[in-house]
Amino acid sequence: MDVLAIDHPLVAHKLTVLRDERTDSLTFRSLVDELVTLLAYEATRGIAVEARTIRTPVAPASGVHLSQPLPLVVPILRAGLGMLSGMTRLLPTAEVGFLGLQRDEETLQAITYANRLPEDLSGRQCFVLDPMLATGGTLVASIDYLLDRGARDVTAICLLAAPEGLAKVEEAVGARGNVRIVTSAVDRRLNERGYIVPGLGDAGDRLYGVV
Repeated sequence: MDVLAIDHPLVAHKLTVLRDERTDSLTFRSLVDELVTLLAYEATRGIAVEARTIRTPVAPASGVHLSQPLPLVVPILRAGLGMLSGMTRLLPTAEVGFLGLQRDEETLQAITYANRLPEDLSGRQCFVLDPMLATGGTLVASIDYLLDRGARDVTAICLLAAPEGLAKVEEAVGARGNVRIVTSAVDRRLNERGYIVPGLGDAGDRLYGVV
């Protein structure tokens, strides 16, 4: 498993504002959108392309085009929805599937309540959108769904990650697939409630309010 924490001043600036408890939901949503596009730029460096020759108004030219099958973007409901626009802005032709996973606050285990994914993902590159890689339970369950359906490789885009969550994902995935984590930062640790420290709080609540 590869982990890439993006070292860029714009990423650091936007993340700092996201962390601030005074940042309102409107600003928070806008910054998440912008930040995901920056992360997605790095996350898609290995996206599959094929050679293509086209003709400009002047002469023939060689270039590349996204390969088939098209990549699949999978936001994890509900907080991952706040990342979808920033991802599809960069990758508008990608298909979108959805997974509904909720963390049990007592056991910290992921519970699946919705699954809108193709049954056959053979050879597909998949991009999972999950704001917080905390305990790792949600991301492990998501990756399992995708690899079990034949996905070729999985890249998870997370606003923040904790060392405990990264270790759990690496242990669970093993050599079963090519998995990469792209994040803005790896924070210090988890607290007793399974929240990332210093983190930014509950991403879903900050995006959409407490419901």
